[in-house]
Amino acid sequence: MQLNNYQWFQAQPADSAKNALPGLKVRRLGLQAYEPIFKSMRYRAEHPLANRDDEIWLLSHKPVFTLGQAGKAEHVLNPGRIPVVQVDRGGQVTYHGPGQLVCYLLLNLKRRKLGVRALVDIIESTLITTLQEYGIDGVSRPKAPGVYVNNAKIAALGLRVKNGWSYHGLSFNLNMDLEPFSRINPCGFEGLAVTQLSQLVAQQEGLMQSVSRRLANQLLLALGYQAHSYTTVK
Repeated sequence: MQLNNYQWFQAQPADSAKNALPGLKVRRLGLQAYEPIFKSMRYRAEHPLANRDDEIWLLSHKPVFTLGQAGKAEHVLNPGRIPVVQVDRGGQVTYHGPGQLVCYLLLNLKRRKLGVRALVDIIESTLITTLQEYGIDGVSRPKAPGVYVNNAKIAALGLRVKNGWSYHGLSFNLNMDLEPFSRINPCGFEGLAVTQLSQLVAQQEGLMQSVSRRLANQLLLALGYQAHSYTTVK
């Protein structure tokens, strides 16, 4: 997959960390089939380069169920025509589709001296902070990773680390068809309610663009970089 055919920008370290942080690219990839993206992520982790920049990918997927390493087939109830893909991230089964923001974090954790638990905390706190910018209170759950609003799951996460590199990441329900979640036990929990941002805010148009920017900037700040102005995207 030729990633440079898509929009991207180079993150700038905060002044206090200019000499300490690796390069970081943020790419916006639009709507993509799942498997080519999965293969690209996995290839990067399996063929690490010491001087390779870290990357954050922002995108949406065409409809797909993904079954993580802990996934059990009985949690896929009635997939119908939606494909089911076995993947190597942590966690159970989830759904990806248009109108859902997916964010993949391809980070050299060893170089950053960042543990997996710390990365999970960054992801969850970033999601919660982004929700707060829309006036919504989100919470995390110690035994059920992700973010919840009024006991309904609005964002899921799952990671894999190989050769010191993280891949996979998070999915954030924005303005999508939630019906496919009824065909699975989301994240392995029977009857788990799911929600999306469009059901909680007045804004309906442009959510993908506005949330992508807000979430990316919160991640940049959490990782030690400056927020991006979005005026110099290549």
